[in-house]
Parts: sequence; C-alpha cells; structure tokens
Amino acid sequence: MELPFQYIEELSRYVGQTVTLKGWLYNKRSSKGLHFLILRDGTGLVQCVVAQDRVDADTWQVAEEATQECSLEVVGTVVRDERQIGGHEVHVERLQLIGPSENYPITPKPHGIEFLMDHRHLWLRSRRPWAIMRIRNRVIRAIHDFFQERGFLQLDAPILTGNAVEGTTTLFEIDYFGDKAYLSQSGQLYAEAMAMAFGKVYTFGPTFRAEKSKTRRHLTEFWMIEPEMAFYDLEMNMALAEELVVHIVQEVLRHCRTELEVLGRDIAALERVQPPFPRLTYSEAVELLRSDETARMIDARIEALKEEQRQLETERAENRRRYGQAKKAEKRRIDAREIEINQRLDEIEKELENLPLWKESARNFQWGNDFGNSDETVLTWHFDRPIIVHRFPAAIKAFYMKRDPEDDRLALGMDVLAPEGYGEIIGGGQRADDLAFLEAQIEAHGLPREAFEWYLDLRRYGTVPHSGFGLGLERTLAWICGVHHVREVIPFPRLLGRLTP
Repeated sequence: MELPFQYIEELSRYVGQTVTLKGWLYNKRSSKGLHFLILRDGTGLVQCVVAQDRVDADTWQVAEEATQECSLEVVGTVVRDERQIGGHEVHVERLQLIGPSENYPITPKPHGIEFLMDHRHLWLRSRRPWAIMRIRNRVIRAIHDFFQERGFLQLDAPILTGNAVEGTTTLFEIDYFGDKAYLSQSGQLYAEAMAMAFGKVYTFGPTFRAEKSKTRRHLTEFWMIEPEMAFYDLEMNMALAEELVVHIVQEVLRHCRTELEVLGRDIAALERVQPPFPRLTYSEAVELLRSDETARMIDARIEALKEEQRQLETERAENRRRYGQAKKAEKRRIDAREIEINQRLDEIEKELENLPLWKESARNFQWGNDFGNSDETVLTWHFDRPIIVHRFPAAIKAFYMKRDPEDDRLALGMDVLAPEGYGEIIGGGQRADDLAFLEAQIEAHGLPREAFEWYLDLRRYGTVPHSGFGLGLERTLAWICGVHHVREVIPFPRLLGRLTP
C-alpha cells in the first residue's frame, strides 16, 4: 500500500522531489524571515526550512506559532545536506497544524531523572529514549532471527503459575478463584516440557520478581528469553549462549550506528565482543577475586576516578566563571553540562566509597558463597568481552540443576557476565534428568510435591539430558546501550515504588 505521506527515514529516496511528512515539532529556532523546524516522526529527525518569501501567509503563520510537540503536516522539497541531521533537509512549501501543544512539560532545559520518569509517557519522545527503544527493537528482532534460523520453535509459557521456579521469597502471589497462584518468575519449567515435545524451543515473555531491591540492575517486571534444548549438555549450552550474545551485538553494530552515536556509546567496546569468551570455573573465579592482581586493579581504578573527579571539578568551576558573560544558548549548554557533571561526580563519590569495601570483599571471598554485584563487576574488569563462569556450588543453585559427575559439590550451571561492570545477563545450565534425584531435591527444599508432579512426569516418560538458559533482555540492553540503570531500557519500567505511568 502506498501511503499519502513519507517517513523521514526514507528521505534519501526522494532527493529533489516533493514529499509530505507528518510528525511533531521537536525543536525550533528562528532568524529574520526564516524558521528552522526540527520535525520528528518516530523514524528520525529532519530540519524543515520555512522561508517567509517562499511560502503563503497561512504557512508562515503556522510556523510562527508552532510550539514544541505540536503535530504538523509538512509539504516540501528534499535537499541533500550532509551538515544536517540525517544528511537531508526539507525546503517547506506548505505547513499545516494538525494538533496544538501548549506548555509541553519536558523542555530543552535539564530535568532530573524522577521528573522524567514521572513523565515517561512524554519522555519517550526525546532523542535518548528514541535511540534506546530502536536498539531494543533490533535486539528483539535479532533474538528471534537467531533462534528461528536454528530451527527453534517459539512457544509461550503461562504467566500465571502454581509453581515457584527461583524460590518462594520473590513471588507476587495472587488469588486465582480461591486458589493460590503466582506471577511467573520464569518460563523455564514449561519450556522443559515443550522441549521434550519439540526438541528445541524458546519462550519470550514478561517475568516478575518481588525483590525489594533498588539497585540499577533490578526491575520488578522484565522480559526473559529462555531457550531449552533436549540432548544438550553444559558445553553445548555455553556455546549456544556465546553465539547468541555475539549475534545480538553484531546486529546492533550493523543496524544501529546512529542510535549508538546518539547515546555516546563506545563502539570499540562492542566490537570486541567476539568469540571465544573466556571461561572460568567458579573455583577459578574465586581465586581471581582473591588475587593480588584484583587488588592492584581496584587500586588503579580508585586513582583513575580521583583524577576524573579533579578534572570534572575544574571544568565545572571554569563553566561557572564564564556563565555570567555567556549568551542564552550557551547558558543552556552550561546548565545541561553542570547537571551531567554533578551526576557523574555523585557516581564517582559513591564508587570511591564502595571500592575499598569491594577490595576487602574480593580478598576475603569465601568459596561456597554466591557472587554479589560487586564481585561480578570486579571479575569482568579483567576481560574485554563477556565471560562465562560455570560449575557453581550446588548449594547456591536451583533445585533442578544437574550435579557435576566429577564433583558432587558442584552443579552444572553457568552464568554469562557482561563486561564494563554490567554483571550477569544470562543464567542457566544443565537440568537434572534423574527422577529420584529430583524427588529428593523437591523434598529437601521443602517444595510442595503436588505442584511439581507434572514436572516429575518429564523424568518418568523418556527422560533425556537437556539444558537451557535465560537471557534478561533489559540487562543485556543496558550493557549494549551503555546505560547506567535498567529503568531506561524498558518503555514503562516497574520498580520498587513505581507503578505509574
């Protein structure tokens, strides 16, 4: 179907031709006899030039009165101009107001994160969220392509469940017509059943954790991708996880360069995401944490942060010194930069407080403990790409993990840790396939036997070795985008204390 208008991302096909665009006014600047309207339509931005001596009075009046985020129809000629956003601009012939916008709350001046989150329904229109959501879309597409090209079936696990997958302390409990039910923590148990029917499957859906956590890595509602494969052992599982992560990053690099540039993302860091990923056993990771090398690395980071702190404080003082003589536009830039500097200085101060504690924690880490956020962060500082840690103590892993036949203390689990301090993005492993072992585990963990009878059937009727993992979409996106907090990479985040908008 041919539309009666064009999209901004298509303008390279229409150079020298007249187009009709429909969108919203992102920004506006004016000089004598000229208005420069930055139009957005969701696919991109383009500058639309309105010259008073080339348009009728009605068009000029619309341009004069146009306000931030009013919706417009623009008719004009596409001109190539590499200096402009997207490499083109439109010389306007006609302009029509579609919908007015008065006192739009998100102005070009800086705003705090809580204000922006309160106005998330509007903040999504801004340049940074635009880039992040387009990358999110590309990552989702890359994931589907990856599994579909390898013969996996996408099948859906229920969101309402009577089973606890990751323990009962982080469940959202609801009344289900008089019965007790929970919002799903994971689609894994159901994916195992579907893998026994179809061989290779993956689920892709929302999951829920009732952890009362306010860290930058946590959401109460997030999206998980969970493949499950019959006849896969731990080594095959780790290889598939590595392939998936490499594929996702390569697709983003191939298709989202503009979006990464908007975010100021270090492209080189993503280009280093190549196989093979370093693989460490849990015991090797513990030794690395305790090592002198780790202690020296933390000390070096402390010194680097102190130097960055000094440079930022110097820049802030210089900006304040010249603020009084600056013009209005320059003052806005200084104000925006001051907010960035203050945010970064706050981050540095917190990190300088934490690093000595991290150093002590790493040095004294006890074998058998689970890795905390700081431990994962410190481990990844040793490498320039994701790492895979495997064979964890069984006591800190889920009841359904298969034991290592060479060391019964260990479970055949694995975690993929993203570099640059982003931590775990994938968790998984080989599943227990022995009926008696699984029955004993359910009893030992105090789980209700009747709720898992269907799950035990998978071991009664044709049990096989099988494996799988879960990739957290938002954590993966935060890493790829270089975003500090996962709340920015989901359209409407659900956090402890935030249920709206």
